[in-house]
Amino acid sequence: MDHSGHGMTMDLPPFTLGRGLEWSADPFFLVACLAGLALYGWGVVRLVRRGDKWPVGRTVAFVLGVLSIMLMMCTGLNDYGMVMFSVHMVQHMVISMVSPILILLGAPITLALRALPTAGRGRKGPRELLLMFLHSRYMRIITHPAFTIPLFIASLYGLYFTPLFDTLMGSKPGHIAMMVHFLAVGLVFFWPIMGVDPGPHRPGYLMRMLELFAGMPFHAFFGIALMMASEPMVGTFENPPASLGIEALSDQNAAGGIAWAFSEIPSVLVLVALLFQWYASDQRQARRTDRAADRDGDKELEAYNAYLASLNAQGR
Repeated sequence: MDHSGHGMTMDLPPFTLGRGLEWSADPFFLVACLAGLALYGWGVVRLVRRGDKWPVGRTVAFVLGVLSIMLMMCTGLNDYGMVMFSVHMVQHMVISMVSPILILLGAPITLALRALPTAGRGRKGPRELLLMFLHSRYMRIITHPAFTIPLFIASLYGLYFTPLFDTLMGSKPGHIAMMVHFLAVGLVFFWPIMGVDPGPHRPGYLMRMLELFAGMPFHAFFGIALMMASEPMVGTFENPPASLGIEALSDQNAAGGIAWAFSEIPSVLVLVALLFQWYASDQRQARRTDRAADRDGDKELEAYNAYLASLNAQGR
């Protein structure tokens, strides 16, 4: 007997980590992830062949980000996630908050802009179209905190506490669309905050931290709501298969605990990344200032000393 059109049977044995990590590929995500890795690898190889350098750390981050998606969507976790709220919540949290952070640290847009050839004067190729997209009004809107923070919040409360979630879980295309949505929301939320790639909205570091902490508490509140509920709140998980040996309310409470705990993990990861980026930015600025001083003979310092000398002379 199939469940939710996903193609897997309802007589799954009780969940264990080993069963959850068994290979069970979703074709859409398998092809998409392999294509993403192949394109990224092509870009890195292209740079290396022409003598340019590409940080190994960025490659590692991107690969880990894509592999984290495959771990959630191409293993038994995806099967159990259709009938267990707790496993589904792990999928949601990883794909919406861990995978985007790692992918963004891989700077795929920067890599594409460096690897793609220019189309030539008066022509528009993939690189030119990508630049147009990055500088479009659409991108300015979807990366602005007035859009990203409400979207981040609505993806929780507007999905799980309305019939929309049950509708999407009722078909394989709906389930895929929901997971793609989680990934996209995570990317547009974290990109302006800690993404390495250039973007239309890039505030100062302090404002980025405020944007981060403006969104994260709502994940914690969502988790607490699930943990404190006295009855199942999501229809899809109201009647788990008897073969799992779980009770719907306790599984929902576990899902709430996962959502609550995960709200801390990306906060720490992003905060560490922001602090490193802030430090690196200050170091680059200091080097630029030193180079400028070397070029002009430190005229700014000499002018300041002359100003202090004039004030001293007036005081006499």
